[in-house]
Amino acid sequence: MTTKLTLEYDGTGFAGWARQPGKRTVQEALERALQTVLGEEGHDGAPLRLTVAGRTDAGVHAWGQVASYRHEAVDPQRLNGLLDKDMAVLSCEPAPDGFDARRDATSRTYCYRVLARRTRSAFERDRAFWVHGQIDREALAACAAALVGKHDFTAFTPSETEHSWFHCRVARAEWITERDVLEFWIEADMFLRHMNRVLVGTMLDVAGGRTSLEDFRALLDGRPRAQAGRTAPAHGLALASVSYDGEPRHPRGASSQRSA
Repeated sequence: MTTKLTLEYDGTGFAGWARQPGKRTVQEALERALQTVLGEEGHDGAPLRLTVAGRTDAGVHAWGQVASYRHEAVDPQRLNGLLDKDMAVLSCEPAPDGFDARRDATSRTYCYRVLARRTRSAFERDRAFWVHGQIDREALAACAAALVGKHDFTAFTPSETEHSWFHCRVARAEWITERDVLEFWIEADMFLRHMNRVLVGTMLDVAGGRTSLEDFRALLDGRPRAQAGRTAPAHGLALASVSYDGEPRHPRGASSQRSA
């Protein structure tokens, strides 16, 4: 029996998704809750382990993370009663036999939030990257438009990497303005480590006049990491949703998906 689990979490207090010795992680907390409800053993007596659609880094949030495991589905309320308040299981339902949350995903959608104003925010401090300098919003839109299609994103991931394939197909990339917050939405078939954060940092360099749109477009041809911009901080990023064949797309925009 295979189960699909959808959850949300505030990444501020976590050292990322993946288990790490001596650190608080989303995977460890969720697996511990599942083992309490289901028993210590998973399928065929093996320890219960989750497969996740997107391995978020420390500080990164999730509004629609998806994981799968080989065991029966349980009531989300039972799991939530065992979890801390900075994470919540939204659904836990039977899936087709062999379903794999990571391998079967057709695309993932991320949102990066930038607070663009002179003064800081007491409420957005763990949700948006505060930028108080001048931002050319038309330049941001032009950068996002250049991302749609298939490109080589070598420039937007650390030089020391386990990746062997750097081409990603971007289905959607756009900046949406909501009052003082600028939201960068991107959907692609795959993402490289730190890719979204380096993209945002580099686009902000273009929008601040520190580099040109032409230089940004040239980065999409597989230029080295040193030619791209800074890595934006983790707390502005959230995994918004994961798509699978036969499922409807999530609605566009910010307010419909901001729950973390």
